[in-house]
Amino acid sequence: MSAEGGTTAYIQHHLTNFTVCADSAKVDGVCTGFWTLHLDTLLVSGVLGLLVFGFMALMARRATSGVPGNGQNFVEMVVGMVDQQVRDTFHGKSELVTPLAITIFVWVFVMNAMDLVPVDFLPEAAKKVTGNEHLAFKFVPTTDPNLTFAMSITVFFIMIWMNLKVKGFGGWLHEILSAPFGLKLAPVNLIFRIVEDIAKPISLALRLFGNMYAGEMVFILIALLGLWQLPLALPWELFHVLIITLQAFVFMMLTIVYMSMAAESH
Repeated sequence: MSAEGGTTAYIQHHLTNFTVCADSAKVDGVCTGFWTLHLDTLLVSGVLGLLVFGFMALMARRATSGVPGNGQNFVEMVVGMVDQQVRDTFHGKSELVTPLAITIFVWVFVMNAMDLVPVDFLPEAAKKVTGNEHLAFKFVPTTDPNLTFAMSITVFFIMIWMNLKVKGFGGWLHEILSAPFGLKLAPVNLIFRIVEDIAKPISLALRLFGNMYAGEMVFILIALLGLWQLPLALPWELFHVLIITLQAFVFMMLTIVYMSMAAESH
């Protein structure tokens, strides 16, 4: 029972966020108020964003029309790939969609990539730095639904803004009430549109969260095997490279599709 309890505690510890109660105190380790800050998600995602986009900005300032360096080649490859996806999918006119797609793909990818770091390496380092042996700190931001929902809701609001910008309020309202069955069935069209629009940010957030959370759980279970984890960890990590890339690509592509739908009328 003690071994089972230790295993459960180990798993729970790795899946617990470092929280700070903004408007209340903790009771049995749980915030009782509404505002709870997940500092690990905020810090890791913020630091990764500053590093990766700072690097891209540096490469942009050092860009040359001559023989490019490895850094410039890499950034141009990523930007060119995303730009081609936008050109193939988004047929409207907007200077926002390509930068938005690049930001989403790169940021989600680097946050997902934290899952490739051994599950005990960074938490143990954090414990030694802080001196707190019971510190709970998750280093994979996309395993936190708060972050994935924040990103998907942001995409949702940009989609609403795109609708209003391209079609105007009258044109957008006409589309909501008339598609797909015509104005005679406006109430039915409205219900379908509400369900469709609500489903977009929910599915976008839960798809990314679910895949990354499941992948993190598998890494934790493999880590429990001790020395026997070696023949399992490497194959799963290599397979997980595909998962983290695919999830970043899917999030980006669905965002482009939503922007394209907002820029086109039925």
